[in-house]
Amino acid sequence: MCGETCPDVFELSDGRFAVIGAERTAKVQEEHPELRELDAREIIVVVDRWTLIYAKPFIPDH
Repeated sequence: MCGETCPDVFELSDGRFAVIGAERTAKVQEEHPELRELDAREIIVVVDRWTLIYAKPFIPDH
């Protein structure tokens, strides 16, 4: 929506949520070795705090 590489959170038609953010797997794993091992299909995506706070009212509690 911002015309650049803005992070975003949106609900899919099946009720799951998708997150658009910066791929930072190697950097986060290096900085946080205590994190669990990722599945081969998983990556770590970083989304800024403001994006999640803004999205919170649109995410149902159940």
